[in-house]
Amino acid sequence: MNQHVLQTEEGQKLQNRFLELQKELSTLSWITHGSVTPNHPGNWRWTTKVKAKTVTLSLSAEQADLFKEAIAANRKAESILNEMRSISQEILLKSAPGTRKKSSPKNTPKGS
Repeated sequence: MNQHVLQTEEGQKLQNRFLELQKELSTLSWITHGSVTPNHPGNWRWTTKVKAKTVTLSLSAEQADLFKEAIAANRKAESILNEMRSISQEILLKSAPGTRKKSSPKNTPKGS
């Protein structure tokens, strides 16, 4: 990887933001996906997809609170990862020479 891009002011800003995101990601606790909704008074349910099938489990109020926190952490992790991917792609594209687009011939009649 060509380190030149990381030596520019823009590259340094991107790298610093990437490192901040890594640290933020490391502070997250338990993560899971799905949703928690009330079922009956005092009861909750967690719904998620497993191998393209919807799975629903009953939860206590305490479990529901834990799952809500884990779902929020998962959303935060996904947001952080999306930004990290975007930064990575920008750095990678600028770190090595790319291909040149071929110019299309102008005024070339069809069938020539």
